[in-house]
Amino acid sequence: MPIVDTTVPITATSCESMILQIVRTYPFCRTELLTTTAFQRTIRTLVIGEGPRKVIYTAAHHANEWITALILLRFAEELAQAIATDGEIFGQSASRISQTATIYMVPMVDPDGVDLVTGAIEENTGQYRLARLLADNYPQIPFPEGWKANLLGVDLNLQYPAKWLQAREIKFSAGFTRPGPRDYVGRAPLDQRETRALAGYTEAIDPAMVLAFHSQGKEIYWQFADIFVPGARELGEEFARVSGYALADTPYNSSFAGYKDWFINRWRRPGYTIEVGEGENPLPISQFPEIYADNLGIMVVGALGLS
Repeated sequence: MPIVDTTVPITATSCESMILQIVRTYPFCRTELLTTTAFQRTIRTLVIGEGPRKVIYTAAHHANEWITALILLRFAEELAQAIATDGEIFGQSASRISQTATIYMVPMVDPDGVDLVTGAIEENTGQYRLARLLADNYPQIPFPEGWKANLLGVDLNLQYPAKWLQAREIKFSAGFTRPGPRDYVGRAPLDQRETRALAGYTEAIDPAMVLAFHSQGKEIYWQFADIFVPGARELGEEFARVSGYALADTPYNSSFAGYKDWFINRWRRPGYTIEVGEGENPLPISQFPEIYADNLGIMVVGALGLS
């Protein structure tokens, strides 16, 4: 029976439980506590491989994009199982992947927000009432399904120091001037525990490439500002080929202060936002098999690189 249950929406508790069970089942996998949130939910890493190519895969920066966390967890379990049985994944030797790359995963960057959207926070609790209060500032956004932020009302993928002031200007002009369900950039870059911890983790690992999984649109964003990163387009084109997704320019109003933006700006190395699936967030769990099949090749190619 699989460890990762992809038939029901994920929660912070089930995410941590699945990570710990993968590590217990496959001792060559590792995990560490990255941080805890303002509401004491844990953010854990999951690491597989021992190769020199270091890559970071992140998911669920946004609460109602929780389905992306399951992509990383399913991939981790399938890769670990293939390593243990000397098998293959996406037509590639699992042992070759393990010897080529070290894959650092952060499956759930926003556990507080995920729990709100997936129903783990009950309506009679203080946390739910706080979110409801913040949501009342933006009555046009459906609650809780329209919630993208953490429970302090900060959009975590608008928190990184990559033209953050430009992101602030764009979002303020659109009316997102205070904490709420989405698009509030915070008071300063990296002023949230989640983003500060992920940025520090990225600095410590010094990866060759990062992937940030979001939903939806079946598109791959690969650029930031006018920075030219050697090899980034070629790798992005391979991602597009194996997934069927479109390699696209980031929409202007979403072009600043994201995790991959910061990574490209800081390191001048390839960073990608993968917008999985199609429809309206949160995507239904029934889409998961198709989403996973589309993105498996991206995760394998990302680990191996083009060489």
